Formats: sequence, C-alpha cells, structure tokens
Amino acid sequence: MAGESGRATPIRRRHKRARDRALDGIEIAPQVGGGSIAIGDAGDGGGATRTVATRDPAIDEPITEVPVCNRETVDRAVEDAWEAFDRSWAGTAPAERSRHLFEWIDELEGEIERLALLESLDTGKPLADARGEAEGAIDTLEYYASIVRAGTDDRIPAGEDLHMYTRTEPYGVVGGVTPWNFPLWAAAWKLGPALAAGNCAVIKPSQATPLTTVRIAQLAADVLPDGVLNVVTGPGSVTGSALVEHEDVRKVSFTGSGEVGTEAMKAAAERVAPVTLELGGKSPFIVFPDADLDEAIEAVADGIYYSAGEICDAFSRALVHEDVYDEFVDRFVERSASYALGDPLEEGTTMGPLTSAERVETVTEYVAVGRQEGATLQTGGGRPDDPALAEGFYVEPTVFTGVENDMRVASEEIFGPVQTIQSFGSYEEAISIANDTEFGLAAGIGTESTDIAHTAAADLDCGVVYVNAYGPIRPEGPYGGFKRSGIGHDLGAAALEHYRQTKTVYVNLDEPAL
Repeated sequence: MAGESGRATPIRRRHKRARDRALDGIEIAPQVGGGSIAIGDAGDGGGATRTVATRDPAIDEPITEVPVCNRETVDRAVEDAWEAFDRSWAGTAPAERSRHLFEWIDELEGEIERLALLESLDTGKPLADARGEAEGAIDTLEYYASIVRAGTDDRIPAGEDLHMYTRTEPYGVVGGVTPWNFPLWAAAWKLGPALAAGNCAVIKPSQATPLTTVRIAQLAADVLPDGVLNVVTGPGSVTGSALVEHEDVRKVSFTGSGEVGTEAMKAAAERVAPVTLELGGKSPFIVFPDADLDEAIEAVADGIYYSAGEICDAFSRALVHEDVYDEFVDRFVERSASYALGDPLEEGTTMGPLTSAERVETVTEYVAVGRQEGATLQTGGGRPDDPALAEGFYVEPTVFTGVENDMRVASEEIFGPVQTIQSFGSYEEAISIANDTEFGLAAGIGTESTDIAHTAAADLDCGVVYVNAYGPIRPEGPYGGFKRSGIGHDLGAAALEHYRQTKTVYVNLDEPAL
C-alpha cells in the first residue's frame, strides 16, 4: 500500500504531527459501562478479539487500531445500558437529564479543536468543515437538552366521571448505527433525542470513522451515569448486526445505505422494534428561469462538492430551464474547476479526499459508466495531477451534461463529487423529472418567485426542501426522507417523539363519599 512507503513528504510529516496531537493521552477503545474495554475484557466470551486500522484518507496511512467488538461485547453493552436505565436514568426528571446533558456539552466544548482534528483526519474533511460539524453536533445536543424540559403529559377531556391522560415513557435501551461520512454530527442526531427522552444508548459508529464517537463517549464518562452512553466499534457485518438484532434493544435508529438499512429493518421487525431509517438520496436542484444564477450555482456546488459529495442529500442532479441552461453549464463548469483539492489540514483547501480507496474505485467506475451511456464529461472525472496528493483518495469535481433520467449516473446514488445537469422546458416537466426517482430525501429550488418556491416545495416528493441555497441544517427542523430514502426523522421535536412511547391512563371516578 502507498501508506507503507514511509517517504517523509511534507503532507505526511504534517499529518503525523496532527495524529500525535489528536491522540495524545487517549485510547481508542469500546466505551461500555462508563469506561474503556480492552481486547479480551468483555466478560465471558472474550469481547473484541482483533483490531482494524482506521486510515487517514489524505495519505492512506493508518491513524490507529480500533477493536472489533463481537456479539459478547454488544451483549455486555446492552446489559450495562439496561442496568443504568433501571438503576437511575429511568427515574431522572427531565430537568435532571437536561443538566447532565449540558454538563456533557461543556466537556465537548472544551475539546472542540481536538474533535475537529480527529474528524478531519478520519474522514478527510477540510479542517474548517470538520470544526463546523463539531459545532453543529454540540448545537444539536444543546437543542435537545433544552426542549426536554418543556415536555408535558396531556389530560384528555372525557367527562366528569373519567380522568383520562397520557404519559410518555422512554423505550429503555436503544441502538444507533451511524455512517462514515458525518460520524460526529450523526452521533449527536441520535444521542441527543435518545438520552433526552430518558433512554440509555448503545451506538455503533462506522468502522472507517469511529474516532470522534469514541471520544465524545469518553468525555461523557464523568458526567453521565455509568452505562447511559455506550459505544461499540467494528464492522456492520459483525458488530452492527449484533446490535440491531439484539432482542433487548427496544428501538433502532440507522443511517446508511438502503441495502443495509433494509436488513436492519428486517432484523428489528423480528421482535417488532420500531426503527428510524435515514438512507440514500438522489436529490435534484431545479433552476427556474428567474433564478439568481450566482445563488443557484453556489447552491448546487455546495450541495455536490461539500464533503467531496459524500452526503446523503447531495444535489447530484441539476435540472436547469432551457432559457438559462447554456449559461448555467458554462459557469458551473468554471466553478467546479475552481475547487482547491488539497491537504484537509491546510487553510485554503476547499475539497478533501474521499473517505476510502473503495469510494475512489466506485466513483471512477461511475464516471466510466456515464461516458459509456453517452453523457458528455465537461470537466473532472479523474485523479488530480498534483503529485503531493497522489497517495490520497482524491477525485476531481466532475460534471456531466447530455444526461437522461434513465442513465445510471442520473438514477443511482454515486456518493461522490459527480454532478449531472439536465434541461427542462416547463414547470410540469421539471417536477416530473425531479420526482422520477426511487429516492425522496431532499431537493432544492432556485427561483425569485414565492409562488414557484411554495408550489414546488409542495409538489416535490421528498422530506427536505432547500430554497436558493444548500442548507443550513438546523436541529429544530425534522430531517428525513420519503420513499426509499427512509422512515421517520432525525432532528426536530419529532425525533424526540421517536424515542418515547405513549401510555394512556383511564381513571374512573365515582361520586365522592365521606
């Protein structure tokens, strides 16, 4: 492998120093019952029995070794979580849970620079983007720590002889599986509502990018009761399966591919456990003829090139009105070529590498498929020429025109920096093309007309609609998809309800007698 060559290039030296800083004084290990578990220390059965390396995608070198938790480790994590729930967490009042969460947030804020550095090293995101996502994760936790105090149970008017009310209760122990593209932020999306609602959690980060999830659990050790938050590490086929199939995990929240999400849903169905699924997308951005093209170009570029296109709601399909199509294409190709691929740790880098060598192979295969299908490659499609980036997992920003909706590059989720541009002639055609997909996570609208914006937002068959921009994603807004993009929501007050069950109480009243 390139990472074993040992040549001390400037980028390698920089990343070695960064690794040393990021890992100084911490151990990357499963977090169960309030502390780290070493290999072979999961009780009977031995726990984790081997390790895998998480690799730095900018230079293809190992960052550190991470234990693979087997089924016995997951059993122990679930058992410890139930003990914590029964011992203390189930009986905490919302105000007390809020206080615990804010104490955890204080710990996270004190380590935001380390968290950003770990995230950048693990995922390849530019350091500024990783820092922004760390701030977004903290903001999410703050939101749930705040709103949980406002929750109330409801009295239902049912007559003078009946006192009828509802109460909400946590499920107990819930499981979360998070993806490799937004590991820290996605963990907060699940842990915020789960813990605020009164559950204990066992979360499994991606094998490829587990570092920040392990670290935030370590930072919770002194402020959350032991066993409330547990992290098990390893691949989905081993550790993830053991978690989502576990008979004592009462609710599952999964973010990842549609194929794996379907299997998680089947496993939960075996014991009738509820699931939240946030899966893939093939999101369109519709550029209407009255759109501000400066805004539209930036929105589409942000939506496909942020995080090197490894985003579920990426604006991977630009649908542009024929009156402005040629100008949009020319300007968007120029904007795509302007991205500065480089070391994620260097200021000025606007796009980093993909997360793994497998992702590079997949994306470049799709580029070849697009050309075979007859689409026109306008720019990009290959590896950058810069020799300093040769050993990293980089792919140039890529643009295809001459695309039809039935082409694979227009219908399948590529999960990389590959943009297709199609034209349309009428409002009805734009909506038809946009909705002609099995996915329904997000869509964007570029227009100066409030009539078009609100009408299109209603007509688009998806869970999230952005107008004249990509994002922002705020914790107050429910986030979820239609069709094969998922079930339920992360974020918003709605997510809190996904982690609680409702009980109705009937109290029959007689005439008072003394």
